[in-house]
Amino acid sequence: MLVLSRAVGELISIGDDISVRVLSVSGSTVRFGVEAPRHIDVHRFEIYEKIQRKKAHAARKACSVE
Repeated sequence: MLVLSRAVGELISIGDDISVRVLSVSGSTVRFGVEAPRHIDVHRFEIYEKIQRKKAHAARKACSVE
């Protein structure tokens, strides 16, 4: 894991196409923006987990139908 310190307005680059900008810091809360190409999905982790569970459920359902 890479751990970085950034000030408000500064960027972190991930590869050539993804940037993360620190927008604000208030106490222990950090707001940031993610800039990525449209073909790359960006989700909060809890939403990502929900999507993965739905995909797994659909795949199991499709396998049981065959």
